[in-house]
Amino acid sequence: MSRTPVMDDLVLRTVERHLPFSVHLDLTYRCNERCVHCYLDHEDYGEMTTAEVKRVLDELAEAGTLFLTLSGGEIFLRQDFFELLEYARALHFDVSLKTNALLINPERAQKLQELGVRKIQVSIYSADPEIHDGITMVPGSLRRSVEAMRLVKSLGLIVTIACPLMKQNLTAYRSVLSLAEELDVPYVLDLTITPMIDGNHSTVNHRVKAQDLLPVLQDSRLNPKLGISPLASVTSDSAVSSGVPLPAESDDLPCSAGHNTCYISPYGEVFPCVQLPVAAGNVRQRKFEDIWYRSPEMRRVESIRESQLTHCGNCSIRSYCERCPGLALMEGGDLMGAYERACEMAELNARLAGVANPVSAFHAFQAVGGLSFQSSKPASTGLISIAPLRA
Repeated sequence: MSRTPVMDDLVLRTVERHLPFSVHLDLTYRCNERCVHCYLDHEDYGEMTTAEVKRVLDELAEAGTLFLTLSGGEIFLRQDFFELLEYARALHFDVSLKTNALLINPERAQKLQELGVRKIQVSIYSADPEIHDGITMVPGSLRRSVEAMRLVKSLGLIVTIACPLMKQNLTAYRSVLSLAEELDVPYVLDLTITPMIDGNHSTVNHRVKAQDLLPVLQDSRLNPKLGISPLASVTSDSAVSSGVPLPAESDDLPCSAGHNTCYISPYGEVFPCVQLPVAAGNVRQRKFEDIWYRSPEMRRVESIRESQLTHCGNCSIRSYCERCPGLALMEGGDLMGAYERACEMAELNARLAGVANPVSAFHAFQAVGGLSFQSSKPASTGLISIAPLRA
């Protein structure tokens, strides 16, 4: 979504009126890849039926949603995918897709073009098949994904490459950036590897240490102070998230989650964000608007302000930090607190910007004898259940 004064004004209005402007809907957790860092449980515990998804889309349209991201798992594993996409476009949603693109063939690409999909995001981990396919665990997956991107781009669709960076592909981002330039498509380098959606932290073992990211952050093609590529961007906010960027005028809000964006799982559970696993209700039991406007869990998240955050609210290097409330909960155990990864990255970014000896407020607190509350276990409440509600 382009950042313009008009769009910023529209986003602010949706925050003020608490409208669900942008919704991320996962149609399935099933997938034809087995990426080593994936945060999902790929078993099917009873996905919403075609009729249920259509009813949810009706309720989202009625509530005022404009931007709709359809994702998974792999969306093309739903046999009713094009029926649901056509229904969504008939309701005038601006639709973006997240897919590995392995199942996109000429016929499906033509349908995507005819139905007016705005953007397709595809994860590419390296332009080296050995590295990319080693992460996806599917031989030939790089070739198939790139072929599909070329195909849909030839039909005029907007394609974006997302590259989650981990130990397995730390230096491979350069080849992905070169591939993006060859394809003439935007490229997002994602520095965040998240815990699994059920709170399991095993995926974090693939995360690159903050200090080891220094060469990446100093790359002149990625650092805006050194001459950024017009195609590239780098973020510590996970590419799995589909929240709406907030304008500067909303600087006391941690993020858009629960304010004008939310996430719905394949089982109908509603969350403030895909990275903020505080279950607010289920659309199989309640109307979406009832959950959005009246859920205590959603109201709790909506009420949080930056100035109220433990440690973060008075941190001298807060402007260099990309703290995520969901990761604060999953990694630190406290929705209002700091967490180690965010502090490490903030100090690294501040140092690169020329700040002498930057220390986060949380690290300063620890240095004078404060106890660390960082948890190696999932938060005790609000996480997605292992067996969600069945149809």
